[in-house]
Amino acid sequence: MHVASLHIHPLKSCAALDVDSLDVVPRGPVGDRRWMVIDAANRFVTARAEARLVLIRALPQDDGLSLSAPGCAPLMVAAPRNGTRVQVRVWDDHVDAALADDSAHAWLSNFLGRPLRLVHMDGRSHRAVDPAFGAPGDEVSFADGYPLLVISRAALDGLNERLEHAIGMTRFRPNVVVDDCAPHAEDGWRRVRIGAVEFDAVKRCSRCVFTTIDPVTAVRDAQGEPLRTLRSYRDAGNGKDVLFGMNLIARGTGTLHQGDRIEVLEPQ
Repeated sequence: MHVASLHIHPLKSCAALDVDSLDVVPRGPVGDRRWMVIDAANRFVTARAEARLVLIRALPQDDGLSLSAPGCAPLMVAAPRNGTRVQVRVWDDHVDAALADDSAHAWLSNFLGRPLRLVHMDGRSHRAVDPAFGAPGDEVSFADGYPLLVISRAALDGLNERLEHAIGMTRFRPNVVVDDCAPHAEDGWRRVRIGAVEFDAVKRCSRCVFTTIDPVTAVRDAQGEPLRTLRSYRDAGNGKDVLFGMNLIARGTGTLHQGDRIEVLEPQ
């Protein structure tokens, strides 16, 4: 097995960026989901509610983030320094985050059509992984629950064989795509080494309506695909969860590269 491709999402729910390498730190790949949109109640906003978030392209810069989107002038957002901090909510977690400047809020509000703000997860921000699946001290970014997501390319191929219209891997927003393995090989991992970095495989990823949004058009599939098809053969058996991909927690730091070898150290 080897790494076929690597991806980050600098702004939660924004367009994916393809990268040649990932620097892995405890809370996940550097530059991945360190920025997030919030509403007036300081609650996280994702493409589940605002599908057009997937049309925003966010590029990490040395001291901030650049934003671009159809019909909008590009905007450079400086990383907040010693400014206002707010308690934001991500699912059931409350996180201390740094508020971006007013120009970023205005840009997002104009594009999405309602009052919204932008926050940054900096070194003062901390968010714990669910203790049922992580160890004491494990942290995560603004990602839904875990620092890194991996999916086998063969799993997508198997899904596309069942769909009327094939879809791309960007629907599932992984950080690492694996090649030269069986479909859903990641289901059988407990501990794995990617390049020189070791990871615990802690929980299969439960998928939601986000997967039904076309990342190019931001249009939701009228038939509920691919979630409807996935439910026919990837149901967790509990009547609600549909599983596709594996969540990882790094047990060290280092850099992942395209082509890196993947070795299963401990199977499930």
